Amino acid sequence: MRGRALAWSLAAGLLVAAPAAAEQKGRQAVVTSLTIFAGTDEGAYRSRNWGLDWEKLKHPGLVGLGAVHTIVPLGPRVYMGGDGGLYVSDDDGETWTRALGGLGVLSVLPSRYPNVDQTVFVGTTEGLVKSTDAGATFRATSERGAAVRRLEWPGPALVMATSAGLQFSQDAGASFKKAGDTLPTGDVTSFALSSFFIVDPVLFAAVEGKGLVRSTNGGVTWVPAGLAGATVTDLVWLGPFLYAVGGGGVHRSEDSGKTWTSLVEGLDGRTPIRIMFPLAPAAGSEAFLATEDGAFHTPDGGSHWSGPMLKGRRVLCLATYPPPLGQTGIGPR
Repeated sequence: MRGRALAWSLAAGLLVAAPAAAEQKGRQAVVTSLTIFAGTDEGAYRSRNWGLDWEKLKHPGLVGLGAVHTIVPLGPRVYMGGDGGLYVSDDDGETWTRALGGLGVLSVLPSRYPNVDQTVFVGTTEGLVKSTDAGATFRATSERGAAVRRLEWPGPALVMATSAGLQFSQDAGASFKKAGDTLPTGDVTSFALSSFFIVDPVLFAAVEGKGLVRSTNGGVTWVPAGLAGATVTDLVWLGPFLYAVGGGGVHRSEDSGKTWTSLVEGLDGRTPIRIMFPLAPAAGSEAFLATEDGAFHTPDGGSHWSGPMLKGRRVLCLATYPPPLGQTGIGPR
């Protein structure tokens, strides 16, 4: 009962918060579908009312799906990557087909303008593959062998976090160059780029077991940026705030990683995995958190968390449409 009351309060809060955000932005309405997708270690779930109720996706087209590592909704079309490959829906998750099998899929990056550019990059457990026809066919790129965990395409650079480090491509995946030698060696689990990376090439990267590092020159040189010794599994740069989540909880920095504030009230020791600010930037203080034991919600940028939804399930990713601006890097901007 307590969890259901929480979900109702979340749904009601959204309906109140959205007009308020619009008022602050000169009456520019916040657009959201109220749909949230959650990927777990045993399949995918969908809520049509902002977390009030959840249904497991069970269409026959999802055969072999396994754990779900990434979901990218682009309106009615939804891309979902799991242990069983890449799955695609053209009706907001009602029916599915497997577009790519034989490889576990960890990340998916469509073009920001899918109506005119049908490029889709897919990061797999064995390298990067690319489609130029919206996922109908795929071909391998020059990057093979390493697991590709995260992708961003700020233009012209394609940036890729892999089990072999951070890599950059200036030719849409035809060739790659590794980050500078001062980046600590190891599995890069996440990264975050500045909003105007093409002219302000600042980025943060998380290296497994080694905390965060920062580069101001597009990855040529690096300096420590806090949380030393931690494994950070997700980074989100929201205006002046940098959020880092992982084994040490949820942290926020307001000074480019010099100092960090812990934001774990209400999580009761649960380990967070991913964070999503669904209405950013218009109402960027609301967020959902994927953890090892369900999903949590905050109305105030992480100062207080409530939940869990999907209790008992290890939630690996969360997604909504429209995608939060500045969080998903879905193509050149």
